[in-house]
Amino acid sequence: MAAKLLQTPETTYRIHFQDCDMLGHLNNARYLDYFLNAREDHTTEHYALNLGQMAQQQGAGWVITKHHIAYLRPANHGETVRIRTQLINFDNSNLVVEMQMLSEDGQRLKSVLWSEMAFVRVATATRTDHTDELMDLLDQLDVEDVSYDPDGFDDRVKRLRKQLKRDRAGSDE
Repeated sequence: MAAKLLQTPETTYRIHFQDCDMLGHLNNARYLDYFLNAREDHTTEHYALNLGQMAQQQGAGWVITKHHIAYLRPANHGETVRIRTQLINFDNSNLVVEMQMLSEDGQRLKSVLWSEMAFVRVATATRTDHTDELMDLLDQLDVEDVSYDPDGFDDRVKRLRKQLKRDRAGSDE
């Protein structure tokens, strides 16, 4: 039997000076780079899925159609942050990936991003269906205990913050 795939991989990253604003906080636009780079690292390392190779071999790949992002606490220059990514919804030609940036110890939520993506043909830039093989992979990766509602981003952020607060209170005992 094949090993169960890690549904919520995480990686740590150091915030670099060049990515910060004059206050020493990660620039808002650079959050997307950190999140998307982390997801690419996760798909390559944990799922042997090189997105560039896939686009060349299958003639199709994912393009981002929408982002929802919440900036909750600053990520500061020189700080190490933990980034978690997970698939929270998919269908035959779309998917939604949730990405969380936390403090290095995973106790404080700094930012949350939902990226909605469509699977498109490279040559024509038109939507196409995931292959059966991709659907099987997505099914294994889908985090089912996150109930996805396209209009529920703010509620999800509140639930994540509450959960982390409870986790911190439990670890203080």
